[in-house]
Amino acid sequence: MPMYQPNKVDLGGGGQVLDLETAVKDGILGGGGGALATAEKLDLKKMIEELDSVEVPSVFICPISLEPMQDPVTLCTGQTYERSNILKWQSLGHFTCPTTMQELWDDSLTPNKTLYHLIYSWYSQKYLAMKKRSEDVQGRVLEILETLKKVKGKARVQALKELRQVVGSHSSAKKTMVENGGVGVVTSLLGPFTSHAVGSEVVGILVNLSLDSESKSSLTQPAKISLMIDLLNEGSIDTKVNCTSLIQGLMETKDFDPELISSLSLLVGLLRLVKDKRHPSGAQPGLALLRMISSHERMRSSIVTIGAIPQLVELLPGLNAECLELALSILDNLCSLQEGRTALKDCPNTIPNLVKLLMGISESCCQLALSILWVVCKLAPEECAPMAVEAGLAAKLLLVIQSGCNPKLKQQSAELLKLCSLNYTTTNFISKCKLTRTFSSSAGLPSIIMKGSIPVYAVCKAESHSMDQFCSY
Repeated sequence: MPMYQPNKVDLGGGGQVLDLETAVKDGILGGGGGALATAEKLDLKKMIEELDSVEVPSVFICPISLEPMQDPVTLCTGQTYERSNILKWQSLGHFTCPTTMQELWDDSLTPNKTLYHLIYSWYSQKYLAMKKRSEDVQGRVLEILETLKKVKGKARVQALKELRQVVGSHSSAKKTMVENGGVGVVTSLLGPFTSHAVGSEVVGILVNLSLDSESKSSLTQPAKISLMIDLLNEGSIDTKVNCTSLIQGLMETKDFDPELISSLSLLVGLLRLVKDKRHPSGAQPGLALLRMISSHERMRSSIVTIGAIPQLVELLPGLNAECLELALSILDNLCSLQEGRTALKDCPNTIPNLVKLLMGISESCCQLALSILWVVCKLAPEECAPMAVEAGLAAKLLLVIQSGCNPKLKQQSAELLKLCSLNYTTTNFISKCKLTRTFSSSAGLPSIIMKGSIPVYAVCKAESHSMDQFCSY
């Protein structure tokens, strides 16, 4: 907010600053009619709200609230304030001017009509200019839509590029598109013979619009879905991300048939998008769509078939928290298949990468990682349990059990710890469970866990307690 300057107005643009008398003399108030005549029909409060992001001349700002004034009044000291703000100041027992701190020899408030009209005129001109620009945008959208019905080739691509730019920049353009059949016009351009240049622009437009059920139904035609999949595999990074977002939006409809996206080409394209290190912006949308696809049981086998599991496992260490949760959700969904569990077991980095995620990211990530580890270790306990313990699983599970996470997570940790202990020699298992006194203290673990540096499990063994008793701690 600019510094308050009494009786000065910054006109903006060239940085010109005038006093109120000069502004009136030069006709800036618009007293002769024109814009002001129209502005008198407008509501000042509404204009101030709608032009909230516009930089306002400092003389319009109330020194108390630092908000534009709607009813400016002047004190005997010559300072001007919003009426409601100065009245509140006085009601609190203050008999001074808030700006100068001078004592008031007269508590009357004089309406500053000159400043009010200046504020009103300035806002009305800005508001009417904004309205005109909005109307121009709407008119341009309608003009382009008419053009699209007539032109082909390069002219069509150019018209779509302009429409995409307008729709992406103005909310009024989006509204005009939806209310005037624009969605149907651009959707009709997608088909089996649509060029990638046209398809990329159309998808870029549609992804910015709120599509109704009829529009989504039209877009789920096999030929249009097939084109989107081609664009996902061969388009620019922006086109790939737009196709991914659009397909995800279509899948969210109630009656969407997952068979429409059963193409292996789609799944391969998504994995390429997720793995593309040159364009990391594609990882989140790619994983989000892949998770949605994996939620359909009929699609999971296809995801496993294209080798998604080892590729996702290798990506885990480099993902951010949001993408990590998406990737773990996909792997967890694929655990429902025997071939999915086998693929996880056979991937050499599954266990070490998942163990690192316990107690390190978020409770949801911890729960997903633990769920996958349980499935893998249970599938081949003699092979996987020792590998998990060597990766540091036992110590991590002890932390989970004594943390503040939900009881289900603690119970699953205890069961996995028991499974590991049954497939590992007692002495070696105890050594793998050891936590240093310092680590225990910094983790805030209750004293019941530790006796020296030996965890409760070792104490249970020494005192002939069963593992079941330990798991109940």
